[in-house]
Amino acid sequence: MIAKNSAMQLIHDKIILRPLHDSDREELAWLANNKKIWDNLRDLMPHPYTIDNAIFFINLTKQEYPQMIFAIEYNGQFCGVIGLTGQHDVYKKTAEIGYWIGEPFWNKGIATVAVNLITDYGLNQLDLARIHTGVFEYNTSSMKVLEKCGYKKEGVFEKAIIKNGQTWNEHRYSKTK
Repeated sequence: MIAKNSAMQLIHDKIILRPLHDSDREELAWLANNKKIWDNLRDLMPHPYTIDNAIFFINLTKQEYPQMIFAIEYNGQFCGVIGLTGQHDVYKKTAEIGYWIGEPFWNKGIATVAVNLITDYGLNQLDLARIHTGVFEYNTSSMKVLEKCGYKKEGVFEKAIIKNGQTWNEHRYSKTK
């Protein structure tokens, strides 16, 4: 069982998944305000990304129970965000995973560790049966991360994504308990 209002942390070596803090707002805004990151995320993520967006997002995460959204910390530095979005109705034992890592922290294996940590948390501590996600066809780095973490490609949804005025395929991945 997960204790309400506990300072939940998921830790592996130099990588910690922890609650977002008010003090993360400047770093969050700076790292998230990068078109290379926005290009790989849904349009729900604002661009440009401002301090006000960061404050709003951090406050939103403070209301969740159980905790589903985490700051990613590497060597004591905030470097990104990872989260699970619980589904509803007949999908109530399913969540969608989403994550991004700030560009200065790319190619350090951080995303792979973070995905493994939150996947284990979701399947074991939250008792989810399934975690899934969709990846834009040009985001091969994210596909490799998911595959390293044991996610299986379920298929390709043709012409399912409109991003930057272009139509793209979405690659669907999942991992089950």
